[in-house]
Amino acid sequence: MLRVFRIGVAVIGVSLFGSWAPWSAEAACQLVKATNSANSPAEAAQMSRALALESANDLKRAKGWSYVSLTAHKVKGDPFWKAVRPDGVPEEAQLKPDIVTSRFYTTCFTGVVVPYVCTTGSSVCGQ
Repeated sequence: MLRVFRIGVAVIGVSLFGSWAPWSAEAACQLVKATNSANSPAEAAQMSRALALESANDLKRAKGWSYVSLTAHKVKGDPFWKAVRPDGVPEEAQLKPDIVTSRFYTTCFTGVVVPYVCTTGSSVCGQ
């Protein structure tokens, strides 16, 4: 009799935990990336991070999420002039080091017609 009771409690505990889990099927993630240019790498990075945050907030509203979390996600530089740089940003145009925080991964490079360009990537998860 005692063995049956223990098994029953374990099954009920798992069922309750499963329905309460915060990582339920409704949670989702999406990559956002934003590119901006400026006269300095610092300003271009700041502006591209601001655009990525704006995109995350737009996604939150569009999906009807009550909250979002952002995690840095490495992305390649995204040049504006794809006709001039069809293969992406050449190695000699990339600025190092990349700027990485817990929420944003930013890579910067010299532009074709603007001094500096930065692309920021972030994985946006919400529910």
